[in-house]
Amino acid sequence: MTIAEQLRGDKLFLIAGPCVIEGESMALSIAEEVLQVTQDLGIPYVFKGSYRKANRSRGDSFTGIGDEQSLSILRKIREIYNIPTVTDIHSPEEAVMAADYVDVLQIPAFLCRQTDLLKAAARTGCSVNIKKGQFLSPEAMRFAIEKVKDAGNGGVMITERGTTFGYTDLVVDYRGIPLMRDFGCPVIMDVTHSLQRPNQASGITGGMPALIETIARAAVAVGVDGLFIETHPDPQRALSDGANMLRLDLLRGLMERLCRLRECVKAIEINA
Repeated sequence: MTIAEQLRGDKLFLIAGPCVIEGESMALSIAEEVLQVTQDLGIPYVFKGSYRKANRSRGDSFTGIGDEQSLSILRKIREIYNIPTVTDIHSPEEAVMAADYVDVLQIPAFLCRQTDLLKAAARTGCSVNIKKGQFLSPEAMRFAIEKVKDAGNGGVMITERGTTFGYTDLVVDYRGIPLMRDFGCPVIMDVTHSLQRPNQASGITGGMPALIETIARAAVAVGVDGLFIETHPDPQRALSDGANMLRLDLLRGLMERLCRLRECVKAIEINA
């Protein structure tokens, strides 16, 4: 059974970690703290960390500490804590390389239509998490799913991360979550990236982290299967996407409230 198939169930699941791997000790400490939260709540957890950030506004933005070093850290987290891990890839060659280190390959939103990339990820046998392009309708994501399945891999997940609204903002159309759930694979809400404010004049992406709980609550209320939350001990000092990440010490309270909301939603569905 693939990771994607294991995650499809009544319990909310969490994909969480730093935007990018900044170093071993920080990645391990984040994984350990988030794992404790999810174990206490009895929900599945997948550790997320980008081994390299390819999509940067400015040429001098931080991209990573090195591919081999970052991927080795992801493998170490998987082995130490016995949890699945996910990282994003950007080319067919990267799919083959990263598959040796992680359980789930993530397709960035801007690349969700890249057929060769999707097929290469599928052929590795890893589960594939496809982020919905900021420029696509929810209905159009079925074609991305079909590309992975046609390559012989049924372990597909799709992630909502907002739709471009003007040049410097994103909005979430919550109609897309039930629409995409009809495709028969887990649907995830990328809470923190949906609050980005891209294309700022400074070349540094902004964000609205104060609305993290708002976005997450709404997603749970309409039946999302899992949540994707980037978190960091000190977002103001994060080397990438600090403007929209959740401070790590706020995660437990947030997830406790969201899990209670999930129980209410499931009870309403049963009694409907």
